[in-house]
Amino acid sequence: MLKKEKLAIIRNYYPNAMTTIDTVNRVIDLVEDDLELDPTQVMMADSICSDDVNSIQYPVRSQEFLGPFKMGGLDGFPFTGVTGMGAFASHVPDNGAVYIYYGPHIGISKEGIIGEIHRFGQHDTSSCCGAAKGALGKLQNNAIEPGKITEMDYQMNTIEQILYKQKDRILRAELPIYEATEVIYEAIDQRIHELIAATNYNCRYILLMGAVLINSDKDVGSFSSAKRFDVIDLKKKTTTDLLSLFVV
Repeated sequence: MLKKEKLAIIRNYYPNAMTTIDTVNRVIDLVEDDLELDPTQVMMADSICSDDVNSIQYPVRSQEFLGPFKMGGLDGFPFTGVTGMGAFASHVPDNGAVYIYYGPHIGISKEGIIGEIHRFGQHDTSSCCGAAKGALGKLQNNAIEPGKITEMDYQMNTIEQILYKQKDRILRAELPIYEATEVIYEAIDQRIHELIAATNYNCRYILLMGAVLINSDKDVGSFSSAKRFDVIDLKKKTTTDLLSLFVV
């Protein structure tokens, strides 16, 4: 399958989607050409789902950055919190940059079915993101108890509560799993900004990319639909919106 054919499937749902390889390449070009930094001066953190498919499908070229520091748990919510962000910030090279890639993920099979993918070694499709679909199922069955977060299933319960707060919006949507993913993105974006505000950085720049990470079948790969790309200059105290670099 050609790249343009793969993109055509994904862009039925996410019109600005790019392959994750192209996304990483553009970030590295910006780091080298505009910020005049070597990728080894950039410490990367990601707050994406701990699903193994994300490790399998994320581009090898991202390893030119230092890291990544893993902030995310189920569906990408930054469960490592203030301590994790502070630890990550303390690891960045002097006068370098931090690059934070964050957001939920969702599957789209090559048949165009949202919320499912064919994984390596499996004949049948499986859920992606399984946590989001599980929480959505409980929401649809009125099985989420408001405010209930247990020690044994803390992360899943947190995702459930995020969806519960937007119950009417999600259940009214034409594609509830798509809308649930949008809701989770918004919660992650808000929390990442709260964590940044609570953290001290000794570097020059913060590169902040919020996106929906889109997985597809094992022979199709992954994609990224960017929703935010900010370059924060900590010395000048300015924020530049460069999302247009990732909009096709």
